Amino acid sequence: MNPFFSKYETPHGTVPFHLIKLEHYEPAIMEAMAQQKAEIDAIVNNPEAPTFANTIEPYEGSGEMLHRTTTVFGNQLSANTNDEMQELANKLMPMLSEHENDISLNEQLFARIKQVYDNRANENLNAEQQKLLEDIYIGFTRNGANLNEEQKASFRELTKQLSLLSLQFSNNLLKETNDYQLHLTDEDDLQGLPDSSIEAAREAAEEKGLEGWVFTLKAPSYSPFMMYADKRELRRELYMAYNTRCTHDNPQNNIEVVKQLVNLRMQVAQLLGYQTYADYALERRMALDQQHVYQLLNNLLEAYTPTAHQEVEEMQALARELEGDDFILMPWDLGYYAHKLKERKFNLDSEKLRPYFELNKVKQGVFGLANRLYGITFNLNKDIPVYHPDVDAYEVFDKDGSFLAVLYTDFHPREGKQGGAWMTTYKEQWIDRQTGENSRPHISLVMNFTKPTKEKPALLTHGEVNTFLHEFGHSLHGMFANTTYESLSGTNVFWDFVELPSQFMENYAVEKEFLHTFARHYKTGELLPDELVKAIIDSQNFNVAYACLRQVSFGLLDMAWYSRKEAFDGNVMDYERKAWQPAQILPQVDGTCMSVQFSHIFSGGYASGYYSYKWAEVLDADAFALFKEHGIFNEETASSFRENILSKGGTEHPMTLYKRFRGQEPTIDALLIRNGIKK
Repeated sequence: MNPFFSKYETPHGTVPFHLIKLEHYEPAIMEAMAQQKAEIDAIVNNPEAPTFANTIEPYEGSGEMLHRTTTVFGNQLSANTNDEMQELANKLMPMLSEHENDISLNEQLFARIKQVYDNRANENLNAEQQKLLEDIYIGFTRNGANLNEEQKASFRELTKQLSLLSLQFSNNLLKETNDYQLHLTDEDDLQGLPDSSIEAAREAAEEKGLEGWVFTLKAPSYSPFMMYADKRELRRELYMAYNTRCTHDNPQNNIEVVKQLVNLRMQVAQLLGYQTYADYALERRMALDQQHVYQLLNNLLEAYTPTAHQEVEEMQALARELEGDDFILMPWDLGYYAHKLKERKFNLDSEKLRPYFELNKVKQGVFGLANRLYGITFNLNKDIPVYHPDVDAYEVFDKDGSFLAVLYTDFHPREGKQGGAWMTTYKEQWIDRQTGENSRPHISLVMNFTKPTKEKPALLTHGEVNTFLHEFGHSLHGMFANTTYESLSGTNVFWDFVELPSQFMENYAVEKEFLHTFARHYKTGELLPDELVKAIIDSQNFNVAYACLRQVSFGLLDMAWYSRKEAFDGNVMDYERKAWQPAQILPQVDGTCMSVQFSHIFSGGYASGYYSYKWAEVLDADAFALFKEHGIFNEETASSFRENILSKGGTEHPMTLYKRFRGQEPTIDALLIRNGIKK
């Protein structure tokens, strides 16, 4: 009775989470690999001359069951894992890597694909078919199809090691995060903390059978503590715990894992004929090469550094005013004095805002925004199975009433869940070429927002509202997908384009017209007062330059690791310090290390791609400028954004799509103006 072996008898064919047990994954994945092998063999053994119809389309359609099972398994590893599942992943990952290599290194299959590619001028293909053919052909060459037998054996071994090490990196980080707690029993230690934070900490202690209060390294606990706790030594203690994760003398140390991941990726790139991994990765990005990435990062450094120094000096001055002339601002002080300065300048405390951002109201606001822009509606459906009681499943309907997508929402932290926030898919969109049916996507939003307590519902910070909008932008990219082929659908776009739809949505977080559609006090029903809206708008560029340099520092660190031409065997902490030094303003603290926790670039697919957040920010500022010009809810502009950006996936080059929407290439000017750097 393995649910993966039969058609899902659920609403919209959604994953039957209620039926899936841990023991179902391995046999399903083994059978799915065998099925795909048979599908590939059928393509290879076809006696007819290779064509798009008998080679490319069957290849695109192969592995449906494998994709279905590994998607569920992989998503659960991030959102709802346990030790047994991680152990199974360690067993399955090398097999899956070997299976992928068996396909990408299959000489007969590649020969057929190459023949179609070489003969493409005679195939009479449309633009999407041409893009699919090009992507598949280039994908094979980038996965070793042109290597000799000895090189292919090396490629197999390197990619197998990479899959295991990436998994080890994220498992180590999750365990280090879960294993730490700051247990306080003296009420005096809670000075400065808001009631919401104290209440959550009391409940965390109760869950662990402890007296007092427990603070953890998960964002809803860590962030308020660093912002509000008056006791500097406790802030320092929590900061050091957070920023030394995976550096300790225990099995979760990631120092050697970082070195191996960097060196293995370099070896893969060089085996394929590239000088560096960055050269390999950037070939399939809007940025194209290292020169364009460094040009962006250096332009941002030059534009924002003077303002960032002023911002830090202003916080330092306030700290000395309050603490004495010899006070030196350290990283564990930044959130605390930034908050005090923000409150003084704008009379804005994020705790004042929380009562107006009750999660269900925020959800209504975000869903309502999508309705106003695109006409879509959301219907909670309790009959759709979910993987955890925290999860809700919605049917999404288009403005003409037709079914558009399924959307899962998973908002709160728990033991088996990675930190951060992300959008993912359980099923992509595609068009069935036999029946013409448009098979709609199943999208999941996973976040780690402040949990409800016995006394209060889930009340979000303005930053969490921003995060919701960001991830929801990704979900719209997935839900509006309207392409023929699955591998070109939704968020299957160049990595430095994928953040445009998400960062675009963040613009609404500082728009009064939007905030006033949902932001009401959870007790009184009072609308978010104009003075608080004004404070949000006035403060949107508070410390914006420092925040920019922080992102630039991560981009520099990423590029430093992956632009290497020689193997690394040095000191990871020293290398990190030197790499991001141009973007550092506060003193760097001995013993801390970002690299060993930098999931984005070591286990999350952003290797040589972290710059893309700032790249996409240039795009989103430029795109939103058009909405500001015509009205932030303008349906015609929104329709163009949906048609030209959100629905097209990877069917054309992203700059082609962007120019079709905007009428021009983007410039950095809109971002500089939005941030107040340029008048």
